[in-house]
Amino acid sequence: MNTELWLGLATGVLFGLLLQKGRVLRFEKQLGALLLKDMTIFKFMLSAILVGMLGINLLAEFGGVALSHKPMNLGAILLGGTLFGGGWALMGYCPGTAVGALGEGRWHALFAILGMLLGAALYAELYPLLLTSVLAWQDFGKIGWAQTLGIPTWLLILLFAVGILQLFRWFERKGL
Repeated sequence: MNTELWLGLATGVLFGLLLQKGRVLRFEKQLGALLLKDMTIFKFMLSAILVGMLGINLLAEFGGVALSHKPMNLGAILLGGTLFGGGWALMGYCPGTAVGALGEGRWHALFAILGMLLGAALYAELYPLLLTSVLAWQDFGKIGWAQTLGIPTWLLILLFAVGILQLFRWFERKGL
């Protein structure tokens, strides 16, 4: 195994440990998030997004990685978001938490994982049809949020950080 695979395995295990320690693998936390009564999962996700934004952009700034955006396709975003949200609501797990829950010995999470694999296979089978329908909807090109909003990347990261910190404070005041 090469260095990249070892680093991928190490960061995956670390992320799994953080999911477990943050208690976001618990079904009651998933249900609380879906009912907007417990914001633990949203706090975890927003924190992970901020760390990722900082890390990836710092690596890009110092030449460690080259950023390459995927096309911002409206049909893909709507279809993917609907399938993701529907699967989460139906099973009570998102992809990462399903694998983590299985790792904790919650065998029912296997059904969510099998559903994801079946969905991926179905998507691959339907891909030619989707190319001429849903995926042919508005394509904004290979741009990120900063380009979409017309602001510098580091300003976007700063605004995002300030915004989520304010949101976290509001969650805490509301007991969420």
